Amino acid sequence: MAEKKIKILVGKPGLDGHDVGAKVVVRALMDAGFEVVYTGLRKTPSEIAQQALEEDVDVIGLSSLAGSHILFCKKLKGLIDQYGLKEKLWLIGGCVPKPDHAELKKIGLDGIFPNGSKLSDIVDFINENAAKKEDA
Repeated sequence: MAEKKIKILVGKPGLDGHDVGAKVVVRALMDAGFEVVYTGLRKTPSEIAQQALEEDVDVIGLSSLAGSHILFCKKLKGLIDQYGLKEKLWLIGGCVPKPDHAELKKIGLDGIFPNGSKLSDIVDFINENAAKKEDA
């Protein structure tokens, strides 16, 4: 029997209307053998958490270019806890300045991939950490 593919939700939070980078990441994740669900643009924390729950994903990934990532992640954290999604690997990429990384880690994000990150680094991080997170 084939091993279950890691399933990843890639969400575009808030009013961010730029999704070329997210689509590049989605394609790279699909090419790496992951099952990927893309939310489309301008999703609320509730929409992203609900879709992660409904799709039974292993990884929740956000692509943020609008600068509201800390506020959005704080709101999403409460929903992740409420919906029982704490065991899911949680990532963010995009315009995420280095000074914000510590705050995002404190909120509960497992991985941070600012602009310029290598797609192979994202793939490797997911492969190395998705199963560990679920087993924890």
